[in-house]
Amino acid sequence: MWWFQQGMCFLPAALVVWTVASFVFSYITAVMLRHVDPLLPYISDTGTTAPERCVFGIMLDVSAFLGIATVYVRYKQVTLLNTEENSTLHRLNYVGLVFGYISSFGMCVVANFQKTTLFSVHLVGAIMTFGVGALYVLVQTILSHKMQPHIHSKAIYQARLGIGAWTLCSIISMFVSSVTMYVSLRGVDVPHKLHWIPGETGYTAHLISTISEWSLAFSFICFFLTYIRDFQKITLRAEANMQSTHLYHPHEISERTALLAGGT
Repeated sequence: MWWFQQGMCFLPAALVVWTVASFVFSYITAVMLRHVDPLLPYISDTGTTAPERCVFGIMLDVSAFLGIATVYVRYKQVTLLNTEENSTLHRLNYVGLVFGYISSFGMCVVANFQKTTLFSVHLVGAIMTFGVGALYVLVQTILSHKMQPHIHSKAIYQARLGIGAWTLCSIISMFVSSVTMYVSLRGVDVPHKLHWIPGETGYTAHLISTISEWSLAFSFICFFLTYIRDFQKITLRAEANMQSTHLYHPHEISERTALLAGGT
């Protein structure tokens, strides 16, 4: 059996591969069509202009769906592993589920509301994706800490802790550099500025901001990579339970019976 056939590890693996592919395809398309500069544009800039925004939107919507599924499976796994009445763990697990759903939905908002069209909505989506997503990473790291050494290994906890620190540093760097850039470019329509000239006002802050954004995105991707081994040990199945042997409502049954009786 191949590794991706074990349990449900294909979910985080598919999430990682598909999300990276969505970034790469939209970036290559935008650069080849000269819609953005090759040197690390914002991720959103690569999905602003047609046709790459169509690819960007569709692929990130699929990533959001995979993210929701992955978050749910992780929630069920932690629930099953903690059978004792530990209210703190169960509460943290539920909070993590909510944060994961919000972050995944934010990805849909970012993908479908371009910053050059509705910047305020796009910004809200980015905060949901990255800000709430960082809280999800924090909650899962705390859960990993509380579940070691009997359920989680120390190595997994340390890996997630390191990725969490990477996420926090990226957020701080992106926030500070973005504020610096907007302050230095007062009167400039920054959301619509897709091309930058080295040495111009705000260029250095812009470059640090874009590097931080890509770093933040890949910190999330690396975090979900740590789920692969965990998901090899869980499977979910749906069970169909019919509540009746027919699909009629009670009043429809009487009408049908009357018609059949009249027909005879």
